[in-house]
Amino acid sequence: MKLTRAEEEIMQIIWELDRCTVSDIRNYMEEKMKVKKPPHSTISTLVRSIEKKKFVDYKAYGRTHEYFPIVTKKEYSKFNLKNLVNDYFDGSMNSLVSFMVKEKDLKASELGDLLDQLDDGDE
Repeated sequence: MKLTRAEEEIMQIIWELDRCTVSDIRNYMEEKMKVKKPPHSTISTLVRSIEKKKFVDYKAYGRTHEYFPIVTKKEYSKFNLKNLVNDYFDGSMNSLVSFMVKEKDLKASELGDLLDQLDDGDE
């Protein structure tokens, strides 16, 4: 299941905080992201949507819910990369890498480093 852009922004914060309340997310946005603190109801709605999509779960303490990720950032990144490759590069990782090299988003030396990491079994 895919997250919307707004949900993904909130999920990034949840990954960063690991365990958090809606108030923690709002405070993070204000203090770390330097944006005006969004309404509690807006963030609560987004977090509930993320929870329905099974990316987070929660522990209830009375009326307060503490949310925590159940999908790791790495798992979500892998899922998104596979979708990108399937949607735009006919399922070919070679086509993606070729595109990145041609667009100069990936230098030949970086490609060599990636190949070395793969040979060593590193991720």
